[in-house]
Amino acid sequence: MRRKLSSLFEGMMRSLFKEDGAEFRVELVADPAVQEFIGTHASALDSAFEKVEMSEAMRRRLTRSNYIFSGMKAFHELNEAFPSLLDENGNRKPFERFLHDVQTIDKTYNSHYLRAEYNFVAGSAEMAARWEAFMQDGDRYYLQYRTQRDDKVRPEHAALDRVTLPPSDSFWEEFFPPNGWNCRCTVVQVRKSKCPATPHDEAMRLGDEALRRDTRGIFRFNPGKEQKSVPDYNPYTIRRCRDCDIAKGKTRLARFIPDNEVCQACQLLRQCEQLRGEIIKHGKGTIEISRLVDRNDSDFSRLMQVAEFFAKDGESVVLTPKMTRPARFEYDCVYGSLKGTRFYGKCPDLKIGDYWYEHEGFISDNPKRAFRNMMVDGLRQSNRLIIDRPDLTERYMRRSIIGRVERGEDILEVWLREPDGNLTLLYKKTDG
Repeated sequence: MRRKLSSLFEGMMRSLFKEDGAEFRVELVADPAVQEFIGTHASALDSAFEKVEMSEAMRRRLTRSNYIFSGMKAFHELNEAFPSLLDENGNRKPFERFLHDVQTIDKTYNSHYLRAEYNFVAGSAEMAARWEAFMQDGDRYYLQYRTQRDDKVRPEHAALDRVTLPPSDSFWEEFFPPNGWNCRCTVVQVRKSKCPATPHDEAMRLGDEALRRDTRGIFRFNPGKEQKSVPDYNPYTIRRCRDCDIAKGKTRLARFIPDNEVCQACQLLRQCEQLRGEIIKHGKGTIEISRLVDRNDSDFSRLMQVAEFFAKDGESVVLTPKMTRPARFEYDCVYGSLKGTRFYGKCPDLKIGDYWYEHEGFISDNPKRAFRNMMVDGLRQSNRLIIDRPDLTERYMRRSIIGRVERGEDILEVWLREPDGNLTLLYKKTDG
């Protein structure tokens, strides 16, 4: 993962290097290379709680929290790297020198910091799952704070050991673990008859003492109650994020008017996150279905068959939505990797690995007309097609495709989708 992030960091820096303006542009967070870095970083954090038992609703919310956190982190990396574009004379550096000069950013953020962040997310997820289980019992039991009781426990955390209170006590809103980077504290249920409750004021005093070094107050949150792996106010955000209505889900993004770069980046990232989808494991690969995909559409079941065919052998497949006159930012969040190609502005049906494909199905009593229409319509969206098999011989269809290629049409691949969902490669362009 470290090697992969380092490679993606270079891609992110290449996108930054292409910027022409004299000021950093926040919209860069939607760039495909930046989004790929953010997604991979978020996936690394997601893996911290892959085997933790919790509801799917909780898992989705923690995953969303990881994405926003990773995006704000990438925003800071880009912002910190931006001044390095110019040399001491104010001239643009060659890319290789620029990349060399920003390696310390990569090492600091994506090696040193990531280790602590991964551990924190793992602890948060574990405690969020515990909180979810505790809530099923209500105040039937008390909750008791516990440390590991070894020589690695911080003295201030040791003071909280055995603090006991009902789940409804406000103490748990601020001092539920983890209470710092690499905090190993936990909370367990105990019988009320066995363990008397700690006076609330005493518990709050001990909590304030335990977090006295947390001068910014970023660890005063309950991951289970807030359903977030990382607090809204963290090293990559600002203090006002703690009470932000957007972060709390109390207002719509469209109504939010950011007044600084951090808030603007956060808003853009949340818009990108809304365009991401549900990720389903299938075989050796995964299928991501955008939240904007219409699952009631007549083509959805056929697209899922295509996705499952490729995912079972290890491919990462993304089913994408049809977008009618989307804002450029929203379009780029989904289809940004088409930028620089003749298909930029189009909405192909799915992405398989690094390549975009268009699926076409056409019902007609005339199979030749059906084949022709599928080719014509499909090639408007992508040069890689998946078509429903018409009642024609493969020899006829292959000769027709070759004829199109000889006439100058750009066709790289054509697959046939069989009625049972399997696919057959009909044509693939070779260097020869």
